[in-house]
This record gives sequence, C-alpha cells and structure tokens, in this order.
Amino acid sequence: MRVLIADDHEIVRRGVRSILESRGDTNICLEASNGQEAVQRVAECKPDLVILDHSMPVLDGLGAASKIRKIMPEVPIIMLSMHDGPQLIQELRLIGAQGFVPKAECAERLNEGIDAVMRGETFFSEEKTFRSGPLQEAVED
Repeated sequence: MRVLIADDHEIVRRGVRSILESRGDTNICLEASNGQEAVQRVAECKPDLVILDHSMPVLDGLGAASKIRKIMPEVPIIMLSMHDGPQLIQELRLIGAQGFVPKAECAERLNEGIDAVMRGETFFSEEKTFRSGPLQEAVED
C-alpha cells in the first residue's frame, strides 16, 4: 500500500512513518510539510492512502483534503489532529475524509483506522470521555 504523509512537524511524520513501516505492507511514497505540497505530491505518487494533519501552513488539512478529493476521488483520507470534537468530525465527513485519529491516540489507533478505511469503511475516533469537576476517589467499605 502506497501512503502519502503530510504534517508540518517532522517528528510527527517520523512517528507516523514508524507506525506504518511496522505494518510490513506499507510503502511511504512521499511526505509533505504543508497542505499545498500534499496536493502536488498526490499527483506524483498516486497513493492508496493519504494521511493529513489538520493544521498545516500554506493550506490546511481540510483545504488539502478537498483538493485531493478532486484529483483522486477514490483515495481514502485519514486526518490527524491535536483537536477533536463533533464539529471537526462533521467538517471531515463533509469534505469526504474517511477517517480521523486524534494525535494523542495515533500510536494506539492509527493502524485500526487504516485497516477500516482500506476495507472501504469509515473510522472516526469519536468516543471521548470528558470529566467536569474534581475527581472523586472510590471509598472502600
């Protein structure tokens, strides 16, 4: 499987590359450090999967995904972000992204997301538990 990785932080690209290389079925065809580069490189390497950062310079992940969708409508796109929430998920679905993995969950869930989108399914890591107020300790009797 040929994958294009786009993130403006080299350390994140290296981490994603490491996760993908551990799969054994993945070839990183190109990397990009901003959304505009990602759009240009999609035409060069014709990937089977695109992994985009949500917040990038020059062109953000949403803009890049929209343009990539026009060039290669069939290629699955997974978005990574430090942010999450229902509004972001809705925006990603509207532009046609097939998946979303929060960066905080990348090591644990990226492969799960890749497997899902490559089967033609969607994968949106929406299950979040938020706590408000002080933590309560369990009291044993």
